[in-house]
Amino acid sequence: MPVLNVEHVACNVSDPAAMAAWYVDNLGMRIVRRNTVAPYIHFLADARGQVAIEIYSNAADPVPDYRAQHPLRFHVAFAADDPDAVGATLVAAGATLVDAQTQPDGSRLVMLRDPWGLALQLCRRTTPLIPLS
Repeated sequence: MPVLNVEHVACNVSDPAAMAAWYVDNLGMRIVRRNTVAPYIHFLADARGQVAIEIYSNAADPVPDYRAQHPLRFHVAFAADDPDAVGATLVAAGATLVDAQTQPDGSRLVMLRDPWGLALQLCRRTTPLIPLS
């Protein structure tokens, strides 16, 4: 059986350039590759440079109405030392708070929507999902 690593996760969005700029300015991501012509592909790497998301606007399939979807259907989760403080900062930058809860093990999860309606989750886990090596 092959041993594979996730390269990226992709989302069709309405305004990839504006969304990429917001993710860079507010989530500490960086653009590692982009295309300035349709479908305006932007690959964004996380702060550690180990995970990437691709956002684009491709007319071959309609952009989902992310706001109408339950945030558990699809969300992008970020590790955060203080999810409540980061969430407040993101709300001030145009995100919307959806829910905040503490899990029975003490993990803190804050669910938001970015300005385009895509669900974002901020996680402070009692035990890291994948410990850093």
